[in-house]
Amino acid sequence: MTRVVIADDDSDIRTLVKISVARAGLDLVADLGDGESAFDAISRLVPDLAILDVSMPGMTGLQICRRVRERPELEGVRILLLSAAVDESAQNAGLDAGANGYLIKPFSPRELSARLTEEVGARL
Repeated sequence: MTRVVIADDDSDIRTLVKISVARAGLDLVADLGDGESAFDAISRLVPDLAILDVSMPGMTGLQICRRVRERPELEGVRILLLSAAVDESAQNAGLDAGANGYLIKPFSPRELSARLTEEVGARL
């Protein structure tokens, strides 16, 4: 089963993501509200997918991406960034940091489900 870590400082967004993860039949292994805890969980649990907010206290999603990509033991972790930034440069910054995908907030549950399917399919 695909193991997922979620990190966002907005509890409403985390709830929406948790519901989508459950509906997709994925295994939520950590649900966190700050970047440092997220990086620690990713390092310890080595999930298949990490869904990260770009702007979190402690460590941003971009910083987490860079750190994950520096560690060979985490090379298989796919990363989906969530952000309210809609400009192309913000999206490019996320992809340049090592993210596999970027989803703009607010997003619909249907859009998130489609992205989860993409990310899980890419992992297989």
